[in-house]
Amino acid sequence: MPHAPSGTVQVGSRRWFLRTGLAGLGALGATATAAPRRPTSVILFWLSGGLSHIDSWDPKPDAPAEVRGPFGSIPTRVPGVRVSEHLPLQASIMDRLTLVRSVDCKASDHTPITMQAGNPLARRTNDGKDGGGYPSMGSVAAKFRGPNDPALPAFVGLADSWKADVWGAGALGAAYEPVQGTDLAGRIRLPQGVTVPHLRDRDDLRRRLAAAGRDLDSPDAGRLDVQGRRALDMIVSGKAQRAFRVEEESARLRDAYGRDSIGEKALLARRLVEAGTTFALVSGAWGYFDHHGDDVRWGGIERGLRPLLPRIDRVVHTLVTDLAARGLLDTTLVLMMGEFGRGPVINANAGRDHWTNCMSLLVAGGGLPCGQVIGRTDAKGYGITDGRVGPADLAATVFRHLGIDPDAHWDDPQGRPTPVVVENGRPIPGLV
Repeated sequence: MPHAPSGTVQVGSRRWFLRTGLAGLGALGATATAAPRRPTSVILFWLSGGLSHIDSWDPKPDAPAEVRGPFGSIPTRVPGVRVSEHLPLQASIMDRLTLVRSVDCKASDHTPITMQAGNPLARRTNDGKDGGGYPSMGSVAAKFRGPNDPALPAFVGLADSWKADVWGAGALGAAYEPVQGTDLAGRIRLPQGVTVPHLRDRDDLRRRLAAAGRDLDSPDAGRLDVQGRRALDMIVSGKAQRAFRVEEESARLRDAYGRDSIGEKALLARRLVEAGTTFALVSGAWGYFDHHGDDVRWGGIERGLRPLLPRIDRVVHTLVTDLAARGLLDTTLVLMMGEFGRGPVINANAGRDHWTNCMSLLVAGGGLPCGQVIGRTDAKGYGITDGRVGPADLAATVFRHLGIDPDAHWDDPQGRPTPVVVENGRPIPGLV
């Protein structure tokens, strides 16, 4: 048999499998328990850097100017609920949204770890052991829930800055790491000149080799055989590849989502959950809500945040209405948040600094109660006065939606059972 040209990858080989970017990713369907029959999913928007709660979902129109900030507030479709003047589209569908204004983010730092894990014990420690081994909510979903369709990854991250904006599986294991969606699109297609029958023939050869490896007690052969089968099924079915074809959507809908980073990723996230992905995480850009002031990269509140608010306004409105039109809103839980809020006083550089006392969270869909505000902060947005919601409460809410037992455990590297919901976390009151 002639040798393959130098630099090519033989389909069915271990190198081909790794080149696809699918090796070790349990998001392909490795799951401890069968997925529930109801195809529930989550889309989490990560507002990297930390959105100012006061200048968005928790305005303080009666506070002094240095607290109130430069933006006015407007009424919404829900009587008595006001939001920033730069969120008119969200205001128009507030009856389909819930604002949680009392999220306690004291455990959080300038990383996605704590809030994406839904776990106050998962923290940035700067000692090479960030997160304490605790997994993200998406990785828990990949293990205990799996994908809604085995031809799709269970957990997909759509972010440009992976390390800064996406928290992965921790000690749960490489099998449950998120698939990097921005890189996956070009890898889930057949190489030029390879047909499906040809691919299946090579897969038969690969399985025979894997069986031989098991006979020789190769520790990795069986695992690669299972994951290779999943990778092959994903590529042969074409479902994942079709999900990435956002160009098939109408120009009008693509314009409605926005032709910017967060808009295009939001549309892709909707296509992925519609096709069978369980958990999709969207980040528009690294740190772009870190509005310390006009002397830093992302600017202050007026110069930096003001242009961004219409983008997240448009994305939420379009996604919620699009999901509703497709009959997917009740089964898709939409969350939008960052790592913490911003300081209650405008600083000398026209920005707001990090604020871990409290932040706001937007919730939509999932068949949950809507058209409401949960929790309250004081008159200056300094601290929580009612309805505290901790990270573990967020995790319990997400897992309840996905049908994951809140008492489920995974074993850490020492074999100790570790709960998926810590510190008596419970579904957020008002969302049950």
